[in-house]
Amino acid sequence: MILPKRLQRGDTVGVIAPASPPNIEQLKRSFIFLRELGVNVKIGNHVQDINGYLAGADEDRLHDLHSMFKDPFVHAIFCAGGGYGTGRIAEQINYELIKRNPKIFWGYSDITFLHNAIRQCTGLVTFHGPMLASDVGKEGFDDLSKKMFQQLFEPKELHYTEYISPLEVIAEGECVGELVGGNLSLIQSMMGTPYELETEGKILLIEDVDEEPYRIDGMLNQLTMAGKLASAAGVVVGDFKNAVPTNDKPSQSLDEVLDHYLKRLEIPVIKGFKIGHCQPHFAVPLGVKAKLSSKTKSLIIMPGVQ
Repeated sequence: MILPKRLQRGDTVGVIAPASPPNIEQLKRSFIFLRELGVNVKIGNHVQDINGYLAGADEDRLHDLHSMFKDPFVHAIFCAGGGYGTGRIAEQINYELIKRNPKIFWGYSDITFLHNAIRQCTGLVTFHGPMLASDVGKEGFDDLSKKMFQQLFEPKELHYTEYISPLEVIAEGECVGELVGGNLSLIQSMMGTPYELETEGKILLIEDVDEEPYRIDGMLNQLTMAGKLASAAGVVVGDFKNAVPTNDKPSQSLDEVLDHYLKRLEIPVIKGFKIGHCQPHFAVPLGVKAKLSSKTKSLIIMPGVQ
């Protein structure tokens, strides 16, 4: 495990768009927040590129990623947004470059592919947190979401309890393990690739957006058949925004789907965490030790920086 160095006021953070084109106006508004944190901003050369549903050509998005890790004056890398596209550049990433230049890497959603590929290839702890254009630059960005950036400036043990949101136990138990995972559809897309998520003995975080119950059913069914759920130490169910049928056909509910696959597990499973496409968005480091307990309805996570 490699912990990136903490941020300090006056440091520079790099901004990249490794997936889909971000909303540029919202991205610019997010810089106000970053400057309030006391950091400077360096924008990747291709952040404003548009190539259909991609933020520029694969080689250009890859170039921005490499450039920010290589630049000794950049201390953290924030993703502008998600959408689609990070899986297309995963095989071309210079993971040795990242391992030699470990630094804070922050994002979620489609960035899940990069979180897991980078961690499994380098050991670097990365951060599942709100993105600049998609979240920070929008009106009404939540105060708790803003506070979560403070974990980058000082090593902090994070405590998620029902003080933040109601939590519901799906399966009883208590466990300690490395927190991994992220967006469920991205975890599924990594199956059968060199970056397939390793879950054995780990606490698996899942979340998603705009997926109907039958789609979530299919993803969880695949993870079940692949042994990814049974081998985990525990499961943290984050936010599943808009997980409702889009037509009038009969459908199971999200809760019914989750119960079918997760209640049978002999490991702790808790749902209701505001982690994902939601406000507030409780940002968490991935790759650090965490403790999940149904007894206390809590998730305790070790610091993600040194």
